[in-house]
This record gives sequence, structure tokens and C-alpha cells, in this order.
Amino acid sequence: MDIYNNVVLFFQQGGVFMYPIVAVLAVGLAIAIERWIYLSYARARNRQIWNRLMPLLQAGKFDEARVLAENQKAGISRILSYGLERLGLTKRRDAVEMAMEEGLMEVVPRVEKRTHYLATLANIATLLGLLGTIIGLIDAFTAVSNANPAERADMLSASISVAMNTTAFGLMVGIPLLLIHAVLQTKSTQLIDSLEMASVKVLNLIAGPEQESAA
Repeated sequence: MDIYNNVVLFFQQGGVFMYPIVAVLAVGLAIAIERWIYLSYARARNRQIWNRLMPLLQAGKFDEARVLAENQKAGISRILSYGLERLGLTKRRDAVEMAMEEGLMEVVPRVEKRTHYLATLANIATLLGLLGTIIGLIDAFTAVSNANPAERADMLSASISVAMNTTAFGLMVGIPLLLIHAVLQTKSTQLIDSLEMASVKVLNLIAGPEQESAA
């Protein structure tokens, strides 16, 4: 109960700038949760589709693999469906590779979507905390200038302590958001790297170097 009361008191003493910082925290957490769920699901789904497509590709059943890929919404299926569709028109390796790169260019923005906002929100939270502290100090010095000289020292120390709450809260919001951004950025990079690796493996399988000069 004491912890709850201390948190409430800390928030109340911070002033009006605590509310926009809370709003930034809420938006940041919403983005972080949504991105974590999306990336985790996308990774699992890609692995599932990959395990179903690879036996077909190794067996040379490219038409069946293309139909399976076209009926799935996973990132890896979209990339491979582009390549397999182009393979039905030409055996040239460079043409198939360009088709798969086109699919990758469509998938990557979805993987990286909204993640960069977390770093921006972290900076906004920190700056709002600093702004709240500055405004609080201005109000504190203005009030102290009209106070009794004997009370100025106590009033100033109390006012500065209250004003610093917004900076502390801004940092408490900004630092975790930066850490979450780094984790999600790493998770996104790993997913993109796996898509690129899968694309290369499939490209080497369905359109080997010996077919580069084929019409």
C-alpha cells in the first residue's frame, strides 16, 4: 500500500507534463506488444510454410509448390510465389531472382513497420520530462522571488524536488522504450535475414547456375 501511495504522490507532484508522458508510454507499449506478437507469429508461420514447401521443391514439384505458396499469407510464401511464378515463364536465374527480390521488397516494410516509432517515443518522453522540469523550475523561482527571505531556501528545495519528478519519469519511460526498440529491431533483422537466406536456398535449388543462359 505504501508503494502505491508513493507512486500516486510521485505522479501528482510531477505536474501536468506527467500526463503526456503516460500517453507516450501507453502508445509505446501498444506498439511494442503488437510488434512482438506479429514478429513471433510471422517467424513461426514462415517456418511452418518452409517445412511444407521444401519437400516439394526438392522433389521438383514446382507447380504444386507455387499453388501452395500462393494460397498462404506468410512472408516466405509471398516471396517464393513470385519466384515460382516467374520460373513458369522463364528458366533464367536473374529473372527468377528479380521476382523474388520484388516479393522481399513487399515483405520487409511489413516486418519493420512501426518499430522505429519506439525510438522516437523514447526521445519524446525524455524531452517532455526535461520540459516539465524547466517549466517547474521557472514557476518555482517565480514563487520564491515573492516569498519571505527566511522561507526561500526551503521553498526552493521543495519546488526543485517536485520539478525533477518529470525528468525522472521521462527517463523511466524513455530508457525501457529504447531497450524494447533494440530488442524488436534485432528480432526484425533476424526475420529478414532468414527470409533472404531462404530465398537464396530456393533460388539455387530451382534455378541453378547452369540455367543462367537459358531462354
